[in-house]
Amino acid sequence: MIHQLTATKLARAIQSRQIRVVDAVAACFEQIEQHNDRLKAIMTTCRDRALVEAKQADAAIEQGQTLRILQGVPFTAKDLTPTAGVRTTFGSVIYQDYVPQHDELCVARSRSCGGILIGKTNTPEFGLGAHCTNSLYGPTTNPYNPNYTCGGSSGGAAVAVATGMCYLAQGTDMGGSVRTPASFCNIVGLRPSAGRIPRRRKMLLWDYLDTDGILARTVEDAALMLAAMAGEDWGDPLSVGSQWNRPDFSPQICDRLTNSVRVGFSANLGIATIDAEVEAVFQRAIAQITSLCPQVDAAHPDCSMAQFAFETLRAATLLHKQKHHYAKYADLLSESVRWNIERGKGISAADLLNAEAERDRLYLNFLNFFKKYDILATVSASVPPFLHTQSEILEINHTPLRNIIDYLTITYTISLTGLPAISVPCGWTTSGLPIGMQLIGKPRGEAELLQFAYLLQERLNFRHHWL
Repeated sequence: MIHQLTATKLARAIQSRQIRVVDAVAACFEQIEQHNDRLKAIMTTCRDRALVEAKQADAAIEQGQTLRILQGVPFTAKDLTPTAGVRTTFGSVIYQDYVPQHDELCVARSRSCGGILIGKTNTPEFGLGAHCTNSLYGPTTNPYNPNYTCGGSSGGAAVAVATGMCYLAQGTDMGGSVRTPASFCNIVGLRPSAGRIPRRRKMLLWDYLDTDGILARTVEDAALMLAAMAGEDWGDPLSVGSQWNRPDFSPQICDRLTNSVRVGFSANLGIATIDAEVEAVFQRAIAQITSLCPQVDAAHPDCSMAQFAFETLRAATLLHKQKHHYAKYADLLSESVRWNIERGKGISAADLLNAEAERDRLYLNFLNFFKKYDILATVSASVPPFLHTQSEILEINHTPLRNIIDYLTITYTISLTGLPAISVPCGWTTSGLPIGMQLIGKPRGEAELLQFAYLLQERLNFRHHWL
């Protein structure tokens, strides 16, 4: 079936004229028609435009024009991300009829590389919330059990990819919003280095807590979309590199890595509370890696300062970004959004500078760690997928958490560092729900990180499985 092809294989089949673009696009819309009413992954579709672009792509192929790396590959964008001519609601009634005039840079680049935007995926309001739901559309349900959540905030993107509604999806990640849904939906979720995918239209140009990310069914597919999105742009002062080339994915690379990669692992990084079943799945996965790699040690950097640093910086940033919504539309905002905005009140300049200093210390600790190791492995989410009836995660293993974002400690700690991280499937709960492993690489180390993730995918079968 066409919709079950990887994006990489589809691109090759299109380029070799084995599959028409119009058929690939039609296959995605067939999946949307079959599953979306139940799963609520895609909020807005752009069928007519997508079919026109598909016909144009097929015509270009027939004419022998130079083909682009995403030629004819259908993808989605998260509904937090502006898309020219396509409704973008940010998951809020405030913007329920908003249609931007311009694409965000990551979408523009994906389209300029031949990708075909087929829709906008569901998100909690302004990306804030444990569930992928909002007052306009939702909740998005887990494809492996509809009684459970798909995670937030790029949950619609993860479900769309996992079920073949699209081949690739753009997401965003501040505290874990790509990695958590990837874990919950048995797919790959990449949060690249800060600045690897530039943004021109940031409210705070030097902010790198929030990044664009990628959801895909395979590691090589994530690398394919990153190649389209990455590259320096002076509109974003944090952008890095003139371009980013996909790493080699081959049996030879796997052979080399099995003899050379040094892995440190920790389920909790010394600071997070991890669900017992999640940790058990993680430890079994680590045992498999131990049989594959020469050095696999229980080790992690000192992360004790991460909670204060992230909560302070995040709260101040969200207050700044959302204060106009809070002042004018407070009664229309969800309870979760109001809570997050209000956390920023009362934070002083001294608090912010102390948080920045602690972030510096955390980053230096990671640098020291990577003098001895090439990869850090931990869990992608502190909990397995949870029931929709559970509004927030307030305890783990009967241990109360400090607040409603405490369960994200295992992912937001990595966000603070700006290091690249990827979630890959690594196992299942006894009730058949997916669990992911989070792998963290060295600074600007996407190529090596993706190659190691590919090794686990190919040699240990840490990969997406169809329902």
